[in-house]
Amino acid sequence: MLEGKRLLLIVSGGVAAYKACELIRRLRDRGVDVRCVVTDGAQKFVTPLTFAALSENPVYTDLFSLKDESQMGHIRLSREADLILAAPASANLLARMAAGMADDLATAVLLASDKPVLVAPSMNVRMWTHPATQANMALLKRRGVFQVGPAEGDLACGEIGSGRLEQIQTIIDAVETLVTPRPQPLKGKRALVTSGPTAEPLDPVRYMTNRSSGKQGHAIAAALAELGAEVTLVSGPTQEPDPAGVSVVKIETAIEMLEACLRALPSDVAVFAAAVADWRAAEVASSKIKKQDGAAPALALVENPDILATIAHRAEGRPTLVIGFAAETGDVEAKAAAKRLRKGCDWIVANDVSPGAGVFGGDRNTVILIDQSGLEAWPTLTKLAVSQRLATRIANAFASQKRL
Repeated sequence: MLEGKRLLLIVSGGVAAYKACELIRRLRDRGVDVRCVVTDGAQKFVTPLTFAALSENPVYTDLFSLKDESQMGHIRLSREADLILAAPASANLLARMAAGMADDLATAVLLASDKPVLVAPSMNVRMWTHPATQANMALLKRRGVFQVGPAEGDLACGEIGSGRLEQIQTIIDAVETLVTPRPQPLKGKRALVTSGPTAEPLDPVRYMTNRSSGKQGHAIAAALAELGAEVTLVSGPTQEPDPAGVSVVKIETAIEMLEACLRALPSDVAVFAAAVADWRAAEVASSKIKKQDGAAPALALVENPDILATIAHRAEGRPTLVIGFAAETGDVEAKAAAKRLRKGCDWIVANDVSPGAGVFGGDRNTVILIDQSGLEAWPTLTKLAVSQRLATRIANAFASQKRL
């Protein structure tokens, strides 16, 4: 699948630079034409001569090379590749990419490129989790940069955590996904996805919400778009970046989410992954609620509209396939099966969100899918893998023309 593809590999500074040698070798074994841009930091760990020998191509290091830049080499390099891969991508490189800098060959190439860019971050765990690095990565993803890793484990600095360069095979798989045209079995289909929590105001300062991060819903929207669907994502407050190629409607309350979903119809498939508040304040105070001699204020609640049931029970304009999510804290299978029948949805995806499960805010999920024919127990997967598996199942259902 990679035979004849052209890849520009940017190697930035860090101990993991030595792993780029194995990456080049494995890519060359698959017939990839690899050209390397090596930063000054990376040269402290591996010499350009090593990369030249492995790639069987010249290595580029200097933005002001008289030989290369006489032909505008940074423009040529950025145009000739099918994909630009930064592996390892240091915190420094990610920050300079986010800032739009072009003060060395690597950043000049990236800024001049109109080709897909994939980064494989590698750094100390504290550097990776620092708000500045996370903000830079989120900004790059919003601009369309793709990410693979980092992995968790023992780090060269002696600490343990997230920051290891992702496994070489995983990086190659990501490269293959980006440069290989993917079938789009959902092309021509319209999809509606909800994601994240809702926030129900109590007064101008306080509100009720839940721990949903939006990671699963956003990943589902992205997976459906990758399969060709025209996707509308209705999202509550979340820190997740907007998925590429998806129309995003941002809301706060359950009522706003329902209204946005109704406006998004008609739709062929609707996936309700949001964690919608069951109740809201009967009356929102116009000013901040004050303490009164230590007595807790009386809080009257009213039930929010049931978005899943409302859409699933529509007499006209109901999506062909309606999928709900069930976040439960015990007896998951029985509760989810009963919810599917009660709500009127076709499928329901259930998971255990008990304390310690790590689902809310985490990157992994263990789900069961229930439809009219029975139950499927899926293994523990990343939320990205869950979304891709669900999107594929949706595509197969439409392709089979079965009763959904």
